Amino acid sequence: MPSNLLQLLDVKHIYKTKLAHFQYLELLSIMCKAIENASDGEQINNAGVHDAIREAVYKGNVEFIIKITNANPELVWTPRLARSLFMLAIELRQAEVLSLIHGVPDIQVIACSIDPDTKNNMLHRAASIPSSKILDLIPGGAALQMQRELQWFKEVGSIVTPAQHILTNKNLLRPQQLFTENHKDLVIAGEKWMKDTSGSCSVVGALIVTITFAAAFTVPGGNDQNIGFPIFRNKKLFKVFFISDAISLFSSTTSVLMFLGILTSRYAEEDFLKSLPTKMIIGLSTLFFSIATMMIAFCAAVSVMLPETWIALLVCLLASVPIASFVRMQFHLLVDILMSTYGPSIFKRNIKPWLDG
Repeated sequence: MPSNLLQLLDVKHIYKTKLAHFQYLELLSIMCKAIENASDGEQINNAGVHDAIREAVYKGNVEFIIKITNANPELVWTPRLARSLFMLAIELRQAEVLSLIHGVPDIQVIACSIDPDTKNNMLHRAASIPSSKILDLIPGGAALQMQRELQWFKEVGSIVTPAQHILTNKNLLRPQQLFTENHKDLVIAGEKWMKDTSGSCSVVGALIVTITFAAAFTVPGGNDQNIGFPIFRNKKLFKVFFISDAISLFSSTTSVLMFLGILTSRYAEEDFLKSLPTKMIIGLSTLFFSIATMMIAFCAAVSVMLPETWIALLVCLLASVPIASFVRMQFHLLVDILMSTYGPSIFKRNIKPWLDG
């Protein structure tokens, strides 16, 4: 029994992870001491320290980069290494590694560096499209991938000087021109993803509009033939029904209009940064709200006409099924778009100076 409990809590895996991290820190400490005692750059090169730092960029291991470079900054941290390190971080889309640039004293010297072979600056490198393996790590569809690429381009653009924005490479392309050229297929894929998602959701929204509009005039129990008012108008559950139905109608109409705005958008590059994701957020959230309030209206209507408690509970239980299904299928998408658009930035600008020496 105790062994099964330990397996359930995954204590062994946690222990092994902690032990591996402790051993890693011990090894890193030994490496740092060896680098501190190094007398010249030749020893550093022969030990493969620079290669280890580049491997850390591949893994996004910021802790390793900081401790190794601080062990002997004069020998380890060269302008050439700094340029290649941050260029590689941009190519691999390692946001935490790139954020380290805000903690170095000579940020403009590094940011304005140019590759001697291709004449590409850091903004040109940000304009290149990463591998599909890197893009697939971004949650959501092609539209969110395009949004992340724009976020990278904007972030690197804020680091470099204005002159770097108009600098051409060996192919006589400015960074913005290179970005447009490299991302034209991703724009097309993002447009298709947006239209497919909006088209499917707008059909659901239009059905809810039709149902809730009709329900407002065919109220439970019908109307009094003499005065025309609903028979159950004085019951609290009837008021719950009518208010929920009205809210569902208004929210579903808003949802359909938002999705229509997405379908008729021009789909320019900049639209993927804020405009299209914002419309998708509003459309999905109002659609979810309309489904929930429609189910509340249905439960209230059944409770008015069939006051038996067990029937009302059974109906409410069944009504929760479509809501739970929608949450399972689409709510994670709403959260992904919301966090990607308005959540914390993947880049950190308030980095304290970390390079000693």
